[in-house]
Amino acid sequence: MSQRAAAVGLDFGTTNSAIAIAERENPPRLARFTSVDGGQTSDTMRSILFFAAEPEVGEPGVYAGNQAIAQYLSSGATGRLIQSLKSFLADRLFRDTNIMGNMYSLEDLITPILATLSRAAVEQFGELPERIVVGRPVRFSAAHTKEDDDLATTRLEVALRRAGFRNVAFEYEPVAAAYHYASTIATDELILVADFGGGTSDFSIVRIRPHTSSELRYDILANDGVAIAGDAFDGEIVRHLVASELGRGSRYKTPYGQVLPMPTSFYAQLERWHYFSFLKARATMERIRDLERQALEPEKIRALIHIVENDLGYMLFRSIELTKIGLSESEETVFAFSDPPIAINRSVQRKAFEQWIARELNEIAGCVDRVMEAAGAAADDIDTVFMTGGSSFVPAVREIFLSRFGDEKLRTGNEFTSVARGLALRALELD
Repeated sequence: MSQRAAAVGLDFGTTNSAIAIAERENPPRLARFTSVDGGQTSDTMRSILFFAAEPEVGEPGVYAGNQAIAQYLSSGATGRLIQSLKSFLADRLFRDTNIMGNMYSLEDLITPILATLSRAAVEQFGELPERIVVGRPVRFSAAHTKEDDDLATTRLEVALRRAGFRNVAFEYEPVAAAYHYASTIATDELILVADFGGGTSDFSIVRIRPHTSSELRYDILANDGVAIAGDAFDGEIVRHLVASELGRGSRYKTPYGQVLPMPTSFYAQLERWHYFSFLKARATMERIRDLERQALEPEKIRALIHIVENDLGYMLFRSIELTKIGLSESEETVFAFSDPPIAINRSVQRKAFEQWIARELNEIAGCVDRVMEAAGAAADDIDTVFMTGGSSFVPAVREIFLSRFGDEKLRTGNEFTSVARGLALRALELD
């Protein structure tokens, strides 16, 4: 363990987070985290919180990261699981929320995740330096104006300071990915960085120089982003494979004898992971129970109540994640989710999935075209397309870049940790 880590980069992600250190003459190193099952360690930590309804004696009632999932599973999901908090950073409607009788601001919720990352780095690398470089998307989810963007960075910086980080610098996540890629090249390149997170997809045209160069490492020609990524793909799977089993599209009969379609607002929240846990609010649950009594297919509404009351969002998310992985590897897979009395087992084809996400794919493709136009670059000008993040594995996403740039220009590597590595390299340069 070094006495003091040389430079630190932190990637706070919608789904996963990572923290890395960089030292002169050595490649970046990542903090390791115990896996959910307590077995092998990993380079990433889940960006998730669990509030235990019945915490163990002498233990805190809130858990962060992989430990949150372990506690959630061992408690039989007795508590409140919250994920995708990064998606709320620019959301002015989110001020605070009631969790088991206590009010928490967004900064209150994010701080334990960042503090857990910090503790892991200190335990493994020693005291951290004053300066830390933290990743941020080109466009935050839910950000429509510069004021929204400023709100997001302010909230994140407040949480970082509460977690013990004093001197914070922000860097665009795709630029960080470019820094990581620069450590693998020997000559200057013009690259398109495509960074796919859980809540946003970011694109940058960057002229990058190898780390042996004495000049400034990069010049950003253009960057752009859309609030569409892995979570949006998950939402489409929920809509097409899950929601109908939980009452979407069914009807209910009012006390006045009117037969009306089931409100879609609950299912819209179900499709968005960062809103899932808020379905458990008392007023919302009372409304859903009223609808169960009036429903023409009450068993489906009971299934919805079962998922929400038992906080099964993580279990459902895992089933969807496995489905996406399966569809990335083959033309057909099976979506399976079971928690009695609910049992969903449906075959799904890649072609159907690609039809479901067609709108999202078009928006991503449009953003790629905009950033190319803004940079004044043609496809032939691009030396390399560096893709990072989980959705870079989705064949339909890769096809956007294959059709424009060709297979020989596509590069991947360390898809889940390249941003953290690049942020540490950027911090080293700033120091």
